[in-house]
Amino acid sequence: MKLVQTLLFSFIQSYIIMSSATAAITADAATSTMTNVFAIGRYKTVLQTVETGSCTTKSTLAVPPPKPLLIARPSEAGEYPILVLLHGYLLYNSFYSQLIQHIASHGFIVIAPQLYILSGPDSTDEIKSTAAITNWLSKGLHYLLPPHVQPNINKLGLAGHSRGGKVAFALALKKEATSLKFSALIGIDPVDGMDKGKQTPPPVLTYVPHSFDLDMAVMVIGTGLGEVKKNPLFPPCAPKGVNHDDFFNECQEPACHFVAKDYGHLDLLDDDTEGLRGKTTYCLCKNGKSREPMRRFVGGIVVAFMNAYLLGDNKDLLAIKDGQKTVPVELKPIVCIG
Repeated sequence: MKLVQTLLFSFIQSYIIMSSATAAITADAATSTMTNVFAIGRYKTVLQTVETGSCTTKSTLAVPPPKPLLIARPSEAGEYPILVLLHGYLLYNSFYSQLIQHIASHGFIVIAPQLYILSGPDSTDEIKSTAAITNWLSKGLHYLLPPHVQPNINKLGLAGHSRGGKVAFALALKKEATSLKFSALIGIDPVDGMDKGKQTPPPVLTYVPHSFDLDMAVMVIGTGLGEVKKNPLFPPCAPKGVNHDDFFNECQEPACHFVAKDYGHLDLLDDDTEGLRGKTTYCLCKNGKSREPMRRFVGGIVVAFMNAYLLGDNKDLLAIKDGQKTVPVELKPIVCIG
């Protein structure tokens, strides 16, 4: 009897060990199928500058875009979803070249227009220009791409940084009509003015919770240092009352809010932003230790979000939300609704 008990105990023990090993192997296999969205993807990318015609120079393009563009795309043959990315206030689209190439390397065509060179507080013209660019995509984008690279205009995302985030939300809220439908909206540290009650026209925030009537998934990315002053002479670059917290509070489901704790408003830009404007990007806003981790995080979380809501592949986004995937920055608690 004692021998039987010993053999039975040994069998049960062996079964538990084997089951645990099998579960570990299954978990490892599932993890290994996830893409490292925070690293450069498998596609080689091409960065393309497109100018429009002027009053003195006629464009040679069959259907020129309404505004100059910076396009990042895969070089390999295929059909790719599109992301329109809007720059921040008084910034150049070229300052986002490393970010958009990161996104493009995961199989997306990224369109970054230069909406203006100089602008006042009113962003109405930027909203109209973005609508015009969106309407142009189905008519003119294919003329700019080689025949083996096909844009899928039915899988379209819209993103904006800083004031560009406000413009993106305004367009998604149908403040200007578009012929194409967006399926995903991303606000990257969006800003709607100087303070609550000091919004720039046209105001987007209503301060009514969940009031944004958006027929699409939304992701808001914020920065912990955006609301902190760089020095006493300048206001914070993403002030409380008009920043990412307020935009997310007005979102309906499905929506997610990611906040990089120790990084600033401009830390997603290229490592080297040239010229006078490029130099000021290091002086005006409170920054983190370096730009590379924040830029990798923004690029990766945008890829994960676009994969989920444009391509139906949510494994990376779920892994990030559940803390099962290592991210390049420390995040505040992630909040998702829906």
